[in-house]
Amino acid sequence: MIKSPYQFQFARLQYQSGDWDTDQRMPVNILHSIVEYTAIPIDQEEQIVPLDSKNIYRFPFVYISGHKLVEFNDEEAEHFKNYVENGGFVFADDCNHDIDGLFAKSFEQQMEKLFGPESLNKIPNNHDLYSSFFEYEDGPPTSSFELNGWGDDLVHDYLKAIEINGRIGVLYSNKDYGCEWDYDFRNKRFMAKDNTQFAMNIITYSLTA
Repeated sequence: MIKSPYQFQFARLQYQSGDWDTDQRMPVNILHSIVEYTAIPIDQEEQIVPLDSKNIYRFPFVYISGHKLVEFNDEEAEHFKNYVENGGFVFADDCNHDIDGLFAKSFEQQMEKLFGPESLNKIPNNHDLYSSFFEYEDGPPTSSFELNGWGDDLVHDYLKAIEINGRIGVLYSNKDYGCEWDYDFRNKRFMAKDNTQFAMNIITYSLTA
């Protein structure tokens, strides 16, 4: 897959089952952080990409999320699998932050169906992802939802991934980063630390690995 050096586009996957249009302020917040921390040119508008459309192949990075059922139809499944196996990067984030929730169970079942049993595995906390931009020596940063005991009342000290030829093709989180970053970017000035910094690691890894 050709990765354009000219402009990063935040592309969200639209799928027919479930609720795909979550955390609606998050993309603009992340795009603002890319401008703040990197020299990567951006498209200022979020791109909505139907998974049953071949337009998915235009984007090196795509995001998928939700709370409800994930059940791809045949065309969606074919595009998702081909996209990942040909160098695309999917960041999948569970808005329920719950390993027993409907999104988590159904998404993991879809990954097993497409890529085989045990294809989705925990990644070690010394993975290149955690040093691709900022340094995270202890693995993925904890979200406020985990600390507040929402969802499954657990702090997940890992992320999962499907790797293709030694690189992550699907990065999977139960930490609900999408909702964690779902606020007006102008409110970051009130934070002790910008919690979108980890998104820079995900994006730079997706573009360079």
